[in-house]
Amino acid sequence: MFSSLLIANRGEIACRIIRTARAMGIRTIAVYSDADAKALHVRSADEAVHIGPSPARESYLVGEKIIAAAKASGAEAVHPGYGFLSENAEFAQAVIDAGLIWVGPNPASITAMGLKDAAKKLMAAAGVPVTPGYMGEDQDPAHLAIEAGKIGYPVLIKAVAGGGGKGMRLVESAGDFADALQSCQREAASSFGNAHVLIEKYIQRPRHIEVQVFGDSHGNVVHLFERDCSLQRRHQKVIEEAPAPGMDEATREELCAAAVKAAKAVDYVGAGTIEFIADASEGLRADRIWFMEMNTRLQVEHPVTEEITGVDLVEWQLRVASGEVLPLMQEELSINGWAMEARLYAEDPAKGFLPSTGRLGTFKILAPNRTETGVEEGDAISPFYDPMVAKIVVHGLNRYEAWKGLRKACGMTQVSGVTTNAGFLERLLGQPAFIDEDIDTGFIARHAADLEVPDELHENLLDDAATILLGMSLNPTASWHPPSIEYSYFDNFEADPWRQNYGFRLNAEWGRSIPMNVGGETIRQELPDDYFKRRVEGRRSSDGAVVFRGGEALAVRTRWEGSGHHHAHDGDILSPMPGKIIAVEVSEGQAVTKGQKLLTLEAMKMEHSLVAPFDGTVAELSAVAGAQVQVEALLARIEALSE
Repeated sequence: MFSSLLIANRGEIACRIIRTARAMGIRTIAVYSDADAKALHVRSADEAVHIGPSPARESYLVGEKIIAAAKASGAEAVHPGYGFLSENAEFAQAVIDAGLIWVGPNPASITAMGLKDAAKKLMAAAGVPVTPGYMGEDQDPAHLAIEAGKIGYPVLIKAVAGGGGKGMRLVESAGDFADALQSCQREAASSFGNAHVLIEKYIQRPRHIEVQVFGDSHGNVVHLFERDCSLQRRHQKVIEEAPAPGMDEATREELCAAAVKAAKAVDYVGAGTIEFIADASEGLRADRIWFMEMNTRLQVEHPVTEEITGVDLVEWQLRVASGEVLPLMQEELSINGWAMEARLYAEDPAKGFLPSTGRLGTFKILAPNRTETGVEEGDAISPFYDPMVAKIVVHGLNRYEAWKGLRKACGMTQVSGVTTNAGFLERLLGQPAFIDEDIDTGFIARHAADLEVPDELHENLLDDAATILLGMSLNPTASWHPPSIEYSYFDNFEADPWRQNYGFRLNAEWGRSIPMNVGGETIRQELPDDYFKRRVEGRRSSDGAVVFRGGEALAVRTRWEGSGHHHAHDGDILSPMPGKIIAVEVSEGQAVTKGQKLLTLEAMKMEHSLVAPFDGTVAELSAVAGAQVQVEALLARIEALSE
């Protein structure tokens, strides 16, 4: 076993690898960009090496800098994590050529499975069932449109070098094909440096099921059963679980055998995932499940497999990379219970899931099993990288126990400083159809209306804010006993300066309402009648408070300059985050309709469409394709049509 390891990654996965390596007595070396100089993975490693500016293309995606850092630090091995250079065969070969140990599959295996079209051809030749589609070399848009018509709509356009939901577009009709193709190719070129695409038949009730495989350099390949990753948004996984609901033993055996066959076809070594698409319209049947692609790396959702098998997949990676035989053979592996994982993102579901950046104030996750994260309170969520904050993982004896624990954990999650999807996750898990295992990749879109913040929850949050701001000062018994409000057990109640200064002034003239500024709007909130017995989770500050309920966070201010915050014009189109304008679809003076795409912003490795809020005219247009913009920059202004 080698004694030192450089992790060529950042954030949550870097911290995950460091944890296992340290337990094995291996010295760890982190790398970091300017934005990550004080990041948790840097603080956790034994050593850290600076590799460049904040943009990934100037730091984490520059293989030469990674290898130089490994040599300078005396690292013997390099672990790529996931994303960035983890599936780059040229980088893997460069690591090996530099005399370092590559913790991953052979470069030839990465090449064979790295391009979706070539991989599908290889799998078909190996006898693994594949979805019907076009995988040809002719990338002329007109030809691709003809092929899509032959396949029959709806179709999926997929970047051959894609992954993580990027470079993928669903096209419902021929009229939408050209725009979707252009957007897909643009995103693919930006994310992967390759605009080549393939086209697949879109399965109407698809489930995303994948099998964890593992090979060693001695010819052994095993599977560690399946995961269901069907709950997705924009082709990015949101909830994962293992095993897959509704999977009988016969189907499991056939599916996992196909996955092992796929891995053996490319002499696979290390951790890999074979992804399948299943037609769920008639339940899970082996003859209705097809190979989709292989990820030649550790997956984001690997913890659910670890939870049901008791295997540390990172430890296996390190042992196999050092030349050891797989720690367990197939007959020694079994499923124990059920596991679920939710991805906590810094994003705003109410604003089309736009990423949210900022510094974490409160950061509390009450997962009964494990939380995987790369941040702590006080750390920043940067606009330069993926906005995932944490993975919340729960294991139970059965699906019901895992579901119950995960829903509770999401509902009790407390994050301030950035907006997260915690409340969205809690409501998603609470959908009766999810509980009944009636799931597919269209689940979130189909239940969108049920996943919005309920009016009752919003009113409760406002009442909580009034209670935490006023309730302590209205002691109904006029005694020296503390009010009956229960604060979050994360707070130090006795040391609360507000309580000391304001909580027990018996003769003060207190009102029963308070002006609060919520999201730029000033309101006067009445103290609820049940304030004296209300349980409130939250914190106060010198100028307001933040309260938590059902995974949602509400920040209010009680002090602000003038009569309130400036209200943006209803038609102002502001940049939701720092990014680059990559397309402008309208011109000044043009008439637009509600929902019409105005421009496209690229940020956090994703494309975000900004649309017209109502029917009107483009009165002002300052956005220019190719320009870098800052958060809240005015990009356009729409004037409503005169009635």
